[in-house]
Amino acid sequence: MNQISATGPSKPFDEMQDAAGVRPAYRGVAAWIEAHGLAALAAKRQEAEALFRRVGITFAVYGEGGDPERLIPFDVIPRILARSEWDRLARGLTQRVKALNAFIGDVYAKQEIVRAGRVPAALLADNEAFCAPMQGFTPPAGVFTHISGIDLVRTGPDDFWVLEDNCRTPSGVSYMLENREAMLRLFPGLCSDHRLAPVGHYPEELLETLKEAAPPNCKGVPCVAILTPGHFNSAYYEHCFLADEMGVEVVEGADLFVEDDVVYMRTTSGPKRVDVLYRRVDDDYLDPRVFKPESMLGVPGIFAAYRAGNVTLANAPGAGIADDKAIYPFVPEMIRFYLGEEPLLQNVPTYLCEREQDRAYVLENIGQLVVKLARGSGGYGMLVGPHSTRAQQEEFAARIRARPHDYIAQPTLALSTVPTLAEGGIAGRHVDLRPYVLMGKEVRIVPGGLTRVALREGSLVVNSSQGGGTKDTWVVDDGPAPMMQSQAQG
Repeated sequence: MNQISATGPSKPFDEMQDAAGVRPAYRGVAAWIEAHGLAALAAKRQEAEALFRRVGITFAVYGEGGDPERLIPFDVIPRILARSEWDRLARGLTQRVKALNAFIGDVYAKQEIVRAGRVPAALLADNEAFCAPMQGFTPPAGVFTHISGIDLVRTGPDDFWVLEDNCRTPSGVSYMLENREAMLRLFPGLCSDHRLAPVGHYPEELLETLKEAAPPNCKGVPCVAILTPGHFNSAYYEHCFLADEMGVEVVEGADLFVEDDVVYMRTTSGPKRVDVLYRRVDDDYLDPRVFKPESMLGVPGIFAAYRAGNVTLANAPGAGIADDKAIYPFVPEMIRFYLGEEPLLQNVPTYLCEREQDRAYVLENIGQLVVKLARGSGGYGMLVGPHSTRAQQEEFAARIRARPHDYIAQPTLALSTVPTLAEGGIAGRHVDLRPYVLMGKEVRIVPGGLTRVALREGSLVVNSSQGGGTKDTWVVDDGPAPMMQSQAQG
């Protein structure tokens, strides 16, 4: 695998074409565009927007005033991966999530990886994501992170890098599913020609994973529900969508109560026992008796019910210790320590600003690096050095000097580009990929994931909260594209 330069990005890898022309996986899409033209693509985009608006696929952006609900931008040109590329990624993702889960279990037990000197003790002791009430407790089957979202970026034909791990409450899977549904409606012939690897079975796989997480005292078929903070949450649409797809209830804290360490859901026919909660409520708000006493989002007594083996919380409280950006540099060592294997997916080189040598390097080269909050998300609290002003660099340098443990830095990657419908035509835009990894009795991964695209020219920030959009991700067979019957039918 190629090394990454720390002095700035080189020319980005174009996933659609190289010097020899259009790559095999994209030839069918390129032929469709040539046959139908940009006007047809623009019309399809308008159809997609009308479809999403009718269905109500929204996300919320806080702090902007007015109505925060909006459509997430959707680009109708798919991002395509060959099956051989995907299979290699899936093996690496499986390996990584197994190691992350083992790490979480170790953190709340003997901390053997710390005793072995592979991870600094201070990174755990001072970590806001460390959940002290989880110490000495092991969830059913030893699974802490039932649902993971692993963010990947590409810099070359064979060069994929893990940008970050999301082990708390990764979001966005509803967009992956709705994007595919939209493409099947808009381009039925094109999709049929490519024999796309399906993603629509994700809710079934998720439900099976959650049922496999049933607590020891569950009798019969587990009752599963989704615990949501409510309709003001940015991912509320997704909570309801997944509940509908799985055929389970979506509940708020007020809909639940605990009696004799058993969790019940209030229904019109009386209380109903709940065995597994896919919780989309942050740790601090889960149980006012254990965490924030002022929380109105959680359920008093639910943590005691969890520890008593009467309910499973997925993901486990405290799982966020594994997706801290200051922990991220040690994941390759976790793979070696827990699995005895070499990492199949590589990390981006990362500088921890709390280290004096790293901090000096970051401050000297801040104009070429990406600086991030160690516990940030959503693209907030981030500086993209090459796209920043001198004043912004000085501001971040001051922040780093004041609170060095809050920041990490990485080289500015030349993220790959994919064709995207922009004003005036088709243009390359930078993308990342978030596959969703389910862990129960076995690891399950639907092929592809959510491709996020930076819609602004030159931008490297793909988050929807920062103006990014999404694409459908196709996993197709290797070799030349099939003969296109779709060129005539769309």
